[in-house]
Amino acid sequence: MKRHNFKELLIWQLGMDIVEDIYRITKSFPKEEQFGLTLQLRKSAISIPSNIAEGCGRGTDRQLTQYCDISQGSAFELKTQGYIALRQGYCLASEMNPILQKIKEEQKMIDGFTDKFR
Repeated sequence: MKRHNFKELLIWQLGMDIVEDIYRITKSFPKEEQFGLTLQLRKSAISIPSNIAEGCGRGTDRQLTQYCDISQGSAFELKTQGYIALRQGYCLASEMNPILQKIKEEQKMIDGFTDKFR
């Protein structure tokens, strides 16, 4: 397996953009959510590019796809938490929907990337 430079991967770059979006949007969440939904959203977002990077540092294609699968799971988790934030009224749909769209795109890109190794 050829190791990938994770910083050059579009899936990692988009994941980093999603992290920035989540940090921006959660700054306005209620203080009582600081250790609740805010923390969960941030952890899930961080997990996406972090696991892609870790997978790139592993020695086999199988391990790379395993870590990309974990990123995919984190993306689903993040999407669900985004819908929770909307339902709780912590943000506007006009703020969250573009982020949810980026997450959807990220998931498609992760699938396309890992298909090369399966």
